[in-house]
Amino acid sequence: MTGNDIELSPEETERRLTAGEIQVVDVREPYEWEAGRMPGDVRHIPLGELTGQAPTIDRDTPVVFSCHSGARSLMAAQAFRAAGYDAYSMAGGLLAWDAAGLPVDGTVADH
Repeated sequence: MTGNDIELSPEETERRLTAGEIQVVDVREPYEWEAGRMPGDVRHIPLGELTGQAPTIDRDTPVVFSCHSGARSLMAAQAFRAAGYDAYSMAGGLLAWDAAGLPVDGTVADH
């Protein structure tokens, strides 16, 4: 899954998550996470805590970051790529996930 493209579509993220090919880290704030999230094996690490939690993210499995609209997850993916991770951002965030008709546990919080 390595490559120069740093963004994955919500559909591709869902497919790879279901197949167990990736790990997903949601970097939104706690109130956003509590309102609603992607179903499945998704970790929640707020962006402000990400640096301290980096050692807990598996370097051997591609990581896809998600957020509300894709901006914070893109920053996270860029930083993790610079640190040697196979890192991606889910394009458009949870807003795009929901717009694609993919399931959300709860609702998409207002930002």
